[in-house]
Order: sequence, then structure tokens, then C-alpha cells
Amino acid sequence: MLSTPHRQRGAVAIMVAIGMVVLLAAVGLVIDGGMAYLVKARLNAAVDSAALAAARAVPDGNTADQQIASAQAASATFFAANMPTNYMLSTPKLLSTKVALNGGTATIDVTAEAPMPVSLMQVLGFKSLTPTASAQTIRKDLDMAFVVDTSGSLYSSRTAVKASAKSFLNKFNVTQDRVSLIHFAYGAEIDNPINTTARGFNRTSMLSKIDGYGFDGPTSSVEGMWNARDQLNAITTANRSSLRVIVFFSDGAPTALGAYWNYRNPLDCVDKDGYNIPGVIDTTGTGLSQLNDSSLNTVSNGCKVERSGNGTAYKVLSSLPAWYNAHNDRKNPNDPTKREFPIVTAQGAYRVVTSDLSSSDSIFQRNVDHAARNLPEAVAAKARDEGIFVFTLGMGSDLRVKGGYDKVETGEDVLKCMANVADGPSRCYKPDQPNGMYCYAATEADLTPCFSRLASAILRISK
Repeated sequence: MLSTPHRQRGAVAIMVAIGMVVLLAAVGLVIDGGMAYLVKARLNAAVDSAALAAARAVPDGNTADQQIASAQAASATFFAANMPTNYMLSTPKLLSTKVALNGGTATIDVTAEAPMPVSLMQVLGFKSLTPTASAQTIRKDLDMAFVVDTSGSLYSSRTAVKASAKSFLNKFNVTQDRVSLIHFAYGAEIDNPINTTARGFNRTSMLSKIDGYGFDGPTSSVEGMWNARDQLNAITTANRSSLRVIVFFSDGAPTALGAYWNYRNPLDCVDKDGYNIPGVIDTTGTGLSQLNDSSLNTVSNGCKVERSGNGTAYKVLSSLPAWYNAHNDRKNPNDPTKREFPIVTAQGAYRVVTSDLSSSDSIFQRNVDHAARNLPEAVAAKARDEGIFVFTLGMGSDLRVKGGYDKVETGEDVLKCMANVADGPSRCYKPDQPNGMYCYAATEADLTPCFSRLASAILRISK
């Protein structure tokens, strides 16, 4: 039987109605789904920032409960700042910030949701959508040696140096991280040894030690670097943290080094048992001080040419030792099994060093100057070869002045070589070794921001 026009019109109306519902649903999916996508993206960014902020805030506190509370507060603050209420009509909620402290590692899990109403999707029976997001951040365990230059050129900046160094230490976790504090000038002193088994460090003691720093003498960078590496390697392989770092601050090119020296008269500098005493000399050749002391502290008149006198150190020293031996056994300072870092370098090396210390002022100064620059670079390269990251911070315009004997490179170049950064001299860049960071503080005002940049990089937040 043939359909009537009335029936045909009824069928068309039904089809149009169904089509309109389908069309509204499709449009609703596009509009509401698009808004939900934008909310989800913003929510993801907010929980990521909250997790990172929590990880950075973990060090704020002296107990586990205080650290967890600090992390949770930072998480809430950063979540609120990055996910405003009523964004795309949503109602964001930070559901939880869980902080787990295990050994030296902090694991932070953040979850959140943002319920939002729908518009056209209501034709499909939906009343709302609830985008959710989660993020996990792991703050690695850390072993760190912090090395501070206390040479005389920093005297006028001592207040800023102390404040910035203390601010830097405040960014680390006193119960989870291991930290050693070292300062150097003539020689180096370990203010606080690193814990070799237990975790944590005594920040209160370190802050007090920094307050007591005096600033005097030359820049014996190798002594600071050698002690920093030695501190980290004092921890057995099985007990080391996953991240090992040396942070080295200085305001100038190295100008001094320590050793068991070769004297014209072997009895010029011996202890009560008749053994040679290691000492530090600088490029001026006007002093010889104890190696284990950052201040000028002579052990006997024979170990030092008086600064007010007419003599210079090259008149009592016969030659440079072939190898850096400053920390060898006093009974056998030139032990052939303890040769890691050459002092005398072959012709063709970037900075040539001969053994001559006695023939003239200029030869003395050139050899000491070159050796003083070569050695901290060599110690840093060895540390990096052992998986240690080296971060350096330099301050002041003197760092960018070429040396009296190194006519090409500056003190800043030495610090860049130590950190193994790509924009340092090509001769020392090793892409297969850990890449650290170098930060330049032009003035005292730049010190704390520079230290903060290094601290953020050292924390090495990873998901």
C-alpha cells in the first residue's frame, strides 16, 4: 500500500528530531570536550608544578614531620597559583600531596581533580565532567661537598659571601642529604666532614663556621678541590647516594698550590721527627704556609721566607715535584703508587710547567701560576670520571681578566673547565663526563641568585 503524504511528513519530523539530538550531542562533545581538554591540560601543569614545589620545599624543616608539612604547604600554594578557581567554570581540588621519605630519597605524589558542568552534553544525560591529574616527583638522595673561597680578594665582599653561602645550605635537607663544608685560601680546612654512613648534616654547625670565616691569602683552588673529592670518596661505594656533587665558589684564578717541596737544604722544613712538612706557595713567592690550614700559619722559621724580608721562596726551593703529592704519607711523599695528577707537564701541553723554581722570579711565577691552574682542572676531571658532578660559581670582574702567564684564558675559563660546560674552552670539554653548571655573579647582588640556580640544578628533580 502506498504511503500517504501525512505519514511521510511524520517520518521526516521524527528523523529531523533524532538528527537534531545527534547533532546537539556531537556539538556538545566538541564544545564540552574541548573545554574539558583545556581544563585537563591546565590541571596537569598545576599538579606538575605542585609536585616540583613540594620536592624543593622538603629541605625546609629539621624533622621528617616538618619537612612533610613544608612540602604539602608548598604543593597547595603552587597548585592554587597555577589552577585558579572557576577556570573554564571548573572547581579545582587538590586531593592529596603524599610525601614519602626513604633513606635519602623523597617521593612526592600529587593528585587533583577539577569538576566542571556541561552544556549541550546534557542531552546525552551528562551533568558534569571531572578531569583528573596526578604527578610524581622523586628528589634523589645527595652527597655534596661545598667549597668556599676565603682568599683575601674577597675581604670586601665577605658579608655577602657569608650570607649567600648560608642561604645555599638552607636549600638542602638536614635529615636526608649528606654535606661536607670546606673553605680554602692558603690551604684548605674541612669545617664539617661528610657523614660516611648516616644521612643528614649539621646545618647549624655549618652556618656558625661560615660566620667565623676570615678572608686572607692567595687562592689555592686545588686544595679545596682535592679535599672535596676526597670527602665524597670517603663514603663506600655501597653507601653512596645516587647523586654526588662538588660545589666550588671562587672569585679569581688559582694562584697557589701545596706539596712536599724539594728544598735546597733538605732540613729547611722538617717536623720533630725529621720528616718533610707539606706547605703552600703562591705566585708571589713570598710565603710558605702549612698545607692543612687556610690561614698563614708557619710551622718554623725555616719553612717560610718572611714577607717583610728581602728573600723570595725560589731561593729556598730547588724544584717542583713531578707529581702532586701534598696528601701523601709524610714518610714517602713521592710514593710512585700515589701519582694521580702531574705537576710538571710536557712540552705541548696547554700550560707547560717545568720543575724549575730556583733560577729566576719570572720562571718561578710562571711555573707556579700554570701548575696552580692545571691542578684543580685535573682533580675536577678525575672527579667527573668517577661520576661526580662539579658545579662552579665565580664572582667579580677579575675572573674575566687574562692571566699574567696564561695569555689566552681567564679564571672564568678554569671554572668552566672544572664544571665541564659546553661553552667553556674546547680543550677541556668532555661530553662523555657529567656536565655540571657554571654561574657568573658579576656583583655581590648576583651571588644569592647564582647560588639558587645551582641549588635548583643540583636537586635534579626527576619524574
